[in-house]
Amino acid sequence: MSGHSRWAKIKHTKGAADAKRGKIFTKLIREITTSARIGGGDMNGNSRLRKAVEVAKAANMPGDTIDRALKKGTGELEGAQIEEIGYEGYGPGGVAILIQVMTDNKNRTVAEIRHMLAKYNGNMASAGAVAWVFEDKGVLYVPKGAASEDKLMELTLDAGAQEISDAGDEWEIQTDPGAYDAVKAALDGANVSVARGEVTKLPKNSVKVSGPEAATTLRLIEALEDHDDVQHVFANFDIAEEEMARLSA
Repeated sequence: MSGHSRWAKIKHTKGAADAKRGKIFTKLIREITTSARIGGGDMNGNSRLRKAVEVAKAANMPGDTIDRALKKGTGELEGAQIEEIGYEGYGPGGVAILIQVMTDNKNRTVAEIRHMLAKYNGNMASAGAVAWVFEDKGVLYVPKGAASEDKLMELTLDAGAQEISDAGDEWEIQTDPGAYDAVKAALDGANVSVARGEVTKLPKNSVKVSGPEAATTLRLIEALEDHDDVQHVFANFDIAEEEMARLSA
């Protein structure tokens, strides 16, 4: 079970605390607005916007809030100009970190990100220094009780699945980003339950960290993800499952 899989599962298990709902909604609103600005407001022709709206609905965002965010993106309503920027850095032990932000003040944001990295024994990196470590992938998680590995292979390989692996009590299915929708449709069509899924960035290699470095790494990742302007954080740390569970309890 990869470090990415363990961390993704822990985040999902923790869920979205009600106290952070406003912050979660802010991130989702920015994603909807930016997706509409870049690709237009038609969800049928804008897969990024369609996925953003699906995530917002799953988080119980009110429909009128979604509609306002979309209209700000298409220019029907006024709104602050949001920039989409990627930052790269290193964490404890040389862990590669890719940080995607949406901000209306990039000077403020980069200063805060740089400070946060330094606080947790990391540092900013130049553009391209760690981006190569990650590749775009579609990832879906299926409870093991929903289907066997053989059944999943039968359903998804022809649809574009690239790899099916053991992720504890779930199967992790990896796809090319362009095949994500087709693989999910194949599972839905066979009434196979999908616990969650997304198009994300997965590391090509990992860096093992343990002890104090592992604890500091998790604190850094959580702090970055909690920042108002940060949309996504990708990292290639690998922490033993037992230690991950202990540190995240």
